[in-house]
Amino acid sequence: MKTHEVFEPGDGRKIAYHNLPARGAGVNAPGVVFLGGFKSDMAGTKAIYLEDWARSTGRAFLRFDYTGHGISSGDFLDGCIGEWAQDAYDAITALTNGPQILVGSSMGGWISLLLARRMPERIAGLIGIAAAPDFTENGMWAGFSDAERAALMRDGRVEQPSEYSDDPYVITRKLIEDGRQQLVLDAPLHLPFPVRLLHGTADADVPMDWTLRLLDHATGPDIRAIFVQRADHRMSTDDDLTLLTETVEEVIRRDAAARPS
Repeated sequence: MKTHEVFEPGDGRKIAYHNLPARGAGVNAPGVVFLGGFKSDMAGTKAIYLEDWARSTGRAFLRFDYTGHGISSGDFLDGCIGEWAQDAYDAITALTNGPQILVGSSMGGWISLLLARRMPERIAGLIGIAAAPDFTENGMWAGFSDAERAALMRDGRVEQPSEYSDDPYVITRKLIEDGRQQLVLDAPLHLPFPVRLLHGTADADVPMDWTLRLLDHATGPDIRAIFVQRADHRMSTDDDLTLLTETVEEVIRRDAAARPS
């Protein structure tokens, strides 16, 4: 059995994905798309858990790797937020039908918001898991020392230690400069569908203040934040995963209630 398919948008990119078709009552309902984080891939715990949930409920479900991530083509160091958002846009446009509920983890939360701005007619709801909009500017660049900023501009890259790997994070000048063209918290951001923002109080990577800022900045009829005591950035414990699927189901109900009968 194939573990994945490959989608080629036509410009040399090869995007690996797994697409679960809807069945039964799910055929006429919104699908779910998982958008992973920085240097993550579509085989992570949350993506697989959501796919199992979708299979059990008949929902369509799409997970994929951005270019330079997982088993898609490209080098991670050549990528940037705008290009990964384009990967997501192309995948959703080509591989899904009708409205979708976006579930964005960390960087995937930022990409979800970019998609909400670009294709709101295709979005039935949005769930952020430790969403990290504008993190290249408000997290990386803001946290650099003067020496690191000078090295980035001079050498095109700097290295930072990673809590998740023995290899350092390499942050490129392209990532920072492109990120400034993708900011979502510096201009009006209207989200005309149910939005839920999940965040753990023990998250050491994305400050809770970022979720509060997004909650205050965005406008829309149904936006709520849920803070989970002692949950970390991954939010992948059994309780966290149960909360995630419960939240997806709530967004589905809220979307259905808001649609004309």
